[in-house]
Amino acid sequence: MYQRIGQAAYKADLHNTIEICKLLGNPENFLKNRCIHIAGTNGKGSTSHFLASILQAAGYKTGLYTSPHLKDFRERIKINGKIIPKNAVVDFVAKHKTAFEKIKPSFFEMTVGLAFEFFKNEKVDFAVIEVGMGGRLDSTNIITPMLSVITNIGWDHEHFLGNTLAKIAGEKAGIIKPEIPVVIGETHKETANIFKAKARAENSKIYFADKLFDIKSAHLTGKYKQFLEVNITEGNSIFLKKAQSELTGGYQYKNLKTVAASVKLLREQGLDISEKAVRKGLKNVVSQTGIMGRWQKLSTSPLAYCDTGHNIDGIEQVLKQLSNVKHKKLHFVLGVVSDKKIEPILNILPKNAVYYFCRPQIPRGLSELELMHKAISSGLKGQAFKSVKSAYKSALKNAKSNDLVFVGGSTFVVAEVV
Repeated sequence: MYQRIGQAAYKADLHNTIEICKLLGNPENFLKNRCIHIAGTNGKGSTSHFLASILQAAGYKTGLYTSPHLKDFRERIKINGKIIPKNAVVDFVAKHKTAFEKIKPSFFEMTVGLAFEFFKNEKVDFAVIEVGMGGRLDSTNIITPMLSVITNIGWDHEHFLGNTLAKIAGEKAGIIKPEIPVVIGETHKETANIFKAKARAENSKIYFADKLFDIKSAHLTGKYKQFLEVNITEGNSIFLKKAQSELTGGYQYKNLKTVAASVKLLREQGLDISEKAVRKGLKNVVSQTGIMGRWQKLSTSPLAYCDTGHNIDGIEQVLKQLSNVKHKKLHFVLGVVSDKKIEPILNILPKNAVYYFCRPQIPRGLSELELMHKAISSGLKGQAFKSVKSAYKSALKNAKSNDLVFVGGSTFVVAEVV
């Protein structure tokens, strides 16, 4: 499976997914025009959870398919925030095992089939479907959505998607379907024309969220529990005043613009999404969907956070967030995967932090000693630990009350501390 072993498990075509869905009675047809398809380098997970939470708050039975999971495989497939039952997974595999052995699907292809069949059997009103990687050749790209969303384009998975932002954008633009509107979260000169050209070819209306919406008066609020409070503006008018969110990371500003544009377009397609539902969906996104690892507080004394940001753009956003938290010394628990180009990331990490290098417990995990040697070459200082938990435990022990502990570098590192 790609999550564990990387490139060897990746299959860059839709043949197996089509075969699986044919075997299952084409459950993707049930989802036609009742799903939202979300791609992007960063932000697609948060955006997917925000939209699912809003639809759920609006009273719709809402399916949510995301990847990867952090603690439990079943996190990937949810309806109204509840993970798929164990027996549904077991029965699916038992029923189709013989046929699957002939098709030889990847782990991801099989999981997509399971999600689509589960959503069909449970008769969801709508489903939010997050792309695994890229878009054009991703297993999820056999659906016909009512709305396509591409959050942003950045550097990640270049060995699969291409070595320029234009090529990466071209792969993600593959989810744009004929006459289906598409929201682009962020406007960049290297990629905007790629999306415009694809939308033109598909006769699809295209909307750039950051051109339509803005975030004003953003700050943290709440006495016992913190919320991010923002005013979302549409041109010169207020779209949503004093909207609050359980996801408090500053990088969520971008995602909130994308969500606002998506809600506007869903309303135009006839969905009954009240302002109250949007407010409830944003405010209770964690409690309603179970999303983890997005600027998540792990400890209060010493103050500790984790975040799943793992590519150059994601880490840059995390560093901005860290700079906004008052602290004396930063204790950084860092682990990465071996197929990631990490030198550019190491070069932007703060030199005055104390690092705790570790290896996530998956075959793809980069050796803590190799990571430490590369980090030292980039001017970082720290020690190597055999596990994420021992690194985190040591960081907590060493941190004084006015210090800050951060855990990140990989989704799989975060998975071991949340």
